[in-house]
Amino acid sequence: MNKVLSNADEAIRDLHDGATLMVGGFGMCGVPADLIEALKRKGAKGLTVISNNAGADGFGLGLLLETGQIKKMISSYVGENRLFETLVLSGGLDLELNPQGTLAERIRAGGAGIPAFYTPAGVGTVVADGKELREFKKKKYLLEEALTADFAFVKAWKGDRAGNLVYRKTARNFNPMMATAAAVTIAEVEELVEPGQLDPDVVITPGIYVKRIFQCTSYAKRIERRTVRRSSGG
Repeated sequence: MNKVLSNADEAIRDLHDGATLMVGGFGMCGVPADLIEALKRKGAKGLTVISNNAGADGFGLGLLLETGQIKKMISSYVGENRLFETLVLSGGLDLELNPQGTLAERIRAGGAGIPAFYTPAGVGTVVADGKELREFKKKKYLLEEALTADFAFVKAWKGDRAGNLVYRKTARNFNPMMATAAAVTIAEVEELVEPGQLDPDVVITPGIYVKRIFQCTSYAKRIERRTVRRSSGG
């Protein structure tokens, strides 16, 4: 089976209106930028997007917010994106807000075939609204349902033609768990190598989870918030 495609546009050829989509990344780190830009060009609308946050103004998922392609976000962080905040407060975007650990576990559970789990996070807050509450050993827990998606966009440092992926440092973030929880996982990698060139001990995502892979063209390493300190010499 040939998993290698020439570019992001070819990789998302069958992504349709109304699809549910997982997108890796944390802030501006480990974001599958080529795939997001291809999706902007494709113009698919009514999307439900599962991601830790929505990038920043003019970058990442922020691009799809600008074009109105996202109908609903399932995420854990609204900051660093003025448009995201404005759309949520004005009612222009549905938002399902999750504690970050809960979001990660919902995705992991989806990939593992676990339909739901109990967690104490969110008990006594608006997060608990409409959810089953149970007590175990005198402590209250919420029932949270697993998350799965039609497609997952993931970004890796290196990948081989069989779809095995290696991530670099914090760019790993949500990418590995999302790769397991979608019907079609598409990986963009900075370096595409032949099978056997990756050390098996450092492979994080086995190729069995990856349906499509391509070498990206975007290599920018963005900094979300840069602080400059004056030197001690004045």
